[in-house]
Amino acid sequence: MRALFAQARMELRLTLRSGEGLLVTLIIPPALLLFFAVLRIAPSGYARPIDFLLPSMLALAVMSVGLVSLGIRTAYERHYGVLKRLGATPLGRGRLLGAKVLAVLAVEVIQIGLLVAVASFFGWRPTGLVPVALLALLFGTATFASLGLLIAGTFRAETTLGLANGLYLLFILLGGIAWPLDRMPGPIALVGLLLPSNALATALRTTLSPSPGWPLGELAILALWTLGILAVARRTFRWE
Repeated sequence: MRALFAQARMELRLTLRSGEGLLVTLIIPPALLLFFAVLRIAPSGYARPIDFLLPSMLALAVMSVGLVSLGIRTAYERHYGVLKRLGATPLGRGRLLGAKVLAVLAVEVIQIGLLVAVASFFGWRPTGLVPVALLALLFGTATFASLGLLIAGTFRAETTLGLANGLYLLFILLGGIAWPLDRMPGPIALVGLLLPSNALATALRTTLSPSPGWPLGELAILALWTLGILAVARRTFRWE
């Protein structure tokens, strides 16, 4: 366990030292939340725009660290042979991947703190089923961290860079982050329903609303995505 936590601390430091990593994980989500909250941009049907914006930005934060930051950094570690060498040390491959996931969770704790602080400035207070919302965040973390690692272990580093950022933009625009799917044209909404970003954002809006509910369907979708990604990763993930 000591080796696991030591590697997790190193992974966290590497993430926080990266300018691109800091931008995508700790600057963009709070900045977007602040921008849209100041302009009060949100769909009709929400008494306060922050009730829509905070769940969206929480989902965005999970995607930022799991898909983009973790995926791209791991891809370049694989490209330069770092991943192979670390996996061959006494740490082992399993604990190496576990350390990366722990670092992702640590970054998410910081992200949640920043986003909640910004939302509180605009009058948001903890409501709904907060423990279930945290569970949804864990499910989302599993999905997007698995996706980031799958891409990093399957494609070249340059391809991973483009693919991770492309999927990130797709999830924002069509996956229920920027706008609810029920306000989009039918064909686009149909595509969005299949995306894990919509399941995560919907689960968070459902659990954090003043009249909360249990997002069992959305959690099941995230679980299926995670299992499917892991099944593919077992066949395609390469350490070098």
